[in-house]
Amino acid sequence: MSASPKTATLPVTGPVRAEAPAARVPASRLAVVLAFLSIYLIWGSTYLAIWYAVSSIPPLYTAGLRHLVAGSVLLVWALAKGQRPSRAQIRSSIVIGFLFFLVGHGTLHWAETQIPTGLASLLIASEPIWVFMMACAAERRWRMNGWLFSGVLLGLAGVALLIGRDVRSAGTSAFLGALGCLIGAISWSAGIIYSRRSHLSGSPLLLSALSLLAGSVMLLSTGTLLGEYRGFSFAAVPARAWLALGYLILFGSVIAFTAYNWLLEHYSPTLVATHTYVNPIVAVLLGWLLAHEHVSANVMASAAMVVAAVFLVDRGMARLKNT
Repeated sequence: MSASPKTATLPVTGPVRAEAPAARVPASRLAVVLAFLSIYLIWGSTYLAIWYAVSSIPPLYTAGLRHLVAGSVLLVWALAKGQRPSRAQIRSSIVIGFLFFLVGHGTLHWAETQIPTGLASLLIASEPIWVFMMACAAERRWRMNGWLFSGVLLGLAGVALLIGRDVRSAGTSAFLGALGCLIGAISWSAGIIYSRRSHLSGSPLLLSALSLLAGSVMLLSTGTLLGEYRGFSFAAVPARAWLALGYLILFGSVIAFTAYNWLLEHYSPTLVATHTYVNPIVAVLLGWLLAHEHVSANVMASAAMVVAAVFLVDRGMARLKNT
């Protein structure tokens, strides 16, 4: 789970920023390069890290612990800067925590116990398409141009190709895992629409911390209600799973989130959104190299279709805003 607050997916760490106009250009080119590498490579690698973690830690507990620690770190950071939440922000964070983290990340973490990481990343990469369709539904008007029409059709075709061959041939559990990813992507997209329409002002750092904490409580509670504690022992978790969870917390949530927000303060959201094209490619390659996942011609074709669709939808939305 991962972009422009205007057109594409959100980062895996927090709610969208309502608007982020281009500002001053940072003086340090090294800082810019490192920041972009963070959102390109780290967010692309989180799918493999999730797979390592959920192989030994129950999926909802994995997501809950990840967001509990990351949210706590960000909340302490926000409070140290003198930021204090309002009641409206707390209420909004509960809704966002439900849509982004309980449903969005809960289904993704569970799905990675059923399907390969590359497949999960490609299904999640379809989020910009759902965002566009939900935005049209929320505004009760259908906005369309050639770029958007081509992107929506190509993206849906890519998802159908994945589910139609690789998933269905792998059995019921793989089909349910893929369906879980799609549900998560749609829920995350609904969270983006809600974030935009709630018109909450305030620090993205504070809002993200509150949403992460709200989501973590829901994830841990739901995992407990579903019995994830049965047969689970912290002592039995291998070092690799703990390292993966630590990577998700420190790099996937805290560092990449900070880099994302820093980039939005200095560059246009469209430029920052380019990580949406790169993340699934990184995820597929890492799954093939490190998890020995099979990358069929069908998966490669689907990857090309989904990435191209995200580009077309992003370009089409930019054209709408300029007309």
